[in-house]
Amino acid sequence: MVDVQFRFRDDEPVADPGVTVDVFASQTNATAVRLEPGDDARDLLPFLDRLRLIEVNFPVFTDGRGFSAARVLREAGYSGELRAVGALPVDHLALLRRCGFDAFAPEPPVNPADAETAFTRWDEVYQATGDGRVPIWAKRHG
Repeated sequence: MVDVQFRFRDDEPVADPGVTVDVFASQTNATAVRLEPGDDARDLLPFLDRLRLIEVNFPVFTDGRGFSAARVLREAGYSGELRAVGALPVDHLALLRRCGFDAFAPEPPVNPADAETAFTRWDEVYQATGDGRVPIWAKRHG
């Protein structure tokens, strides 16, 4: 199990190791999977009800495909733990959370005070996303 530094869920953390998408397809008992940048999150859509954990690997901070994977999974109804792992710069944390990630395992770990600042920096948001925050325009017209 990777070291989770931040988790925004009330349920028990998933300790099952995430298997690759290829291995997951051949197993009927796997409940955790790890998406790599070249994997298509849509391949998991038929199995969302049995998945407790989806880890999305960010091997380098310049690869943003994991942001899209999170949105695809959350918009399809995935409600399990969605964990971002790998090269997660502190300035990406709030954006990753907005896309639907609810657990973070940055490597190397980030300064907790800097992360708290990143997660709480913006009181209002402009786009509706996976974190459930109401965009400011909807408050104004609601």
